[in-house]
Amino acid sequence: MSDILFSHSYYYRLDPKQWKNHTPFPPLGTLYAASLLRENGYQVDLFDTNLLDNPRAITGKLENDKPRYLVIYDDGFNYLTKMCLTIMREACFEMITIGKQHQCTVIVCSSDSTDHYQKYLDKGADYILQGEGEASLLELINTLEHKTSVTTISGIIYTDPNTNQIRINPKRPILQNLDELPLPAWDLIDIDSYKAQWQKSGQPFTLNIATTRGCPYKCNWCAKPIYGNRYNAHSPDYIVRQIAHLKSAFGVTRFWMCDDIFGLKPNWVQEFGKLLDEQQLSIRYYIQSRADLLLKEDTITVLARTGLEEVWIGAESGSQKILDAMDKGTTVAQIYEATRLLKKNNVRISFFLQFGYLTENQDDIQKTIAMVKELLPDNIGISVSYPLPGTKFYDKVKEDLKQKSNWTDSDDLDMMFHGTYTSEYYRKLQRLVHKEYRISQGIYFLKNLFRDPVRTDKLKSIAKLSYYIPSAGIDRYQIKALEKP
Repeated sequence: MSDILFSHSYYYRLDPKQWKNHTPFPPLGTLYAASLLRENGYQVDLFDTNLLDNPRAITGKLENDKPRYLVIYDDGFNYLTKMCLTIMREACFEMITIGKQHQCTVIVCSSDSTDHYQKYLDKGADYILQGEGEASLLELINTLEHKTSVTTISGIIYTDPNTNQIRINPKRPILQNLDELPLPAWDLIDIDSYKAQWQKSGQPFTLNIATTRGCPYKCNWCAKPIYGNRYNAHSPDYIVRQIAHLKSAFGVTRFWMCDDIFGLKPNWVQEFGKLLDEQQLSIRYYIQSRADLLLKEDTITVLARTGLEEVWIGAESGSQKILDAMDKGTTVAQIYEATRLLKKNNVRISFFLQFGYLTENQDDIQKTIAMVKELLPDNIGISVSYPLPGTKFYDKVKEDLKQKSNWTDSDDLDMMFHGTYTSEYYRKLQRLVHKEYRISQGIYFLKNLFRDPVRTDKLKSIAKLSYYIPSAGIDRYQIKALEKP
């Protein structure tokens, strides 16, 4: 029997695009919270929903273990939870109902519950943790166990039983010394079940590590409901200890550094590399970063030396007009230069691209397509602009969001505001840009077939030209009819 059953409300199987990838990551944020409560003397367990397809599956666990508390603590390091997909929200609502049916005190911590706390309280949740939740959760559980008042606990929202009114306590300051937290409770995860899924992907098994929390940049479409507009980092020693543990316990040597921005703190990457060398830890990893940061000093060289395999950058657009409208703080020229240097250092470069931002026109779209075809990144991810609560972008378009304010799943691509073109146009554009990219990539491989080592993926890319060239031609014809603003 556990005092506290931790869970979360992200189900990869309910998101067809993500499930098809077969690259699931354990709920890292949940593991941090569970570890802290365990360190403070509570018996904890985890009901991991990631690989399940039905929130009712938790019923058996509640019946058998009879925990006093059900803590639905979403992984704040997973960008998919920040999107607040409606199918996951409904799953959480059902888990709350089931928890209450089993006499649990239900506590919820997530981006969506922070933004829409009343919806969750209305469904029966007893407490909502605002933003970063570990310290608030520990204080709340301690207080409930001692049967004293919760009125002074920072970072919680609840319905006052005396007045039946929602009470919003003051927010809790962001944790600055991240090393105060124990290592995540990795032992609660069934690692073999994750390995089985990754085997289907054809990629080496990879675990997720967060070296930082938050982001100091001010892109006006990017929400930060959990960690805010701050940037705090674990020490390199803490991260290297965690890597050593994961390698020893599970044989893992490849990692997704899931920070919003990796290695921003001066000399952090250099110290990280030094500690890896001292402990003779050879790893491969991939990160998210910004084009401007990658150009600072010897950043790319050092990253490559420490095992960096791939960088995903928020390129967003090939139009400087759109980058400036987003308050992105980067230039198209920086994207070009960072791509050149990464390729020179044999590091893969991938682009996040965003279409549909306010004022976008055909000139902006064509500049983005041209950039992709010229730079030939190793991969691209395309979305349309998505209004997240708490952002300047959301405030600009919120009057348009009356009918729909969240996607059902991460492949929805529905325009939720009145952009330049329709949702149908942008869905077709997303497919066309992928095809244009694959055509340019295949032609490049064909031209260099005998200059570079022959690889299976290159031969496949060349062979697929026979499909992509005519298919893209059809898409270009069809999309012309949808170009009318």
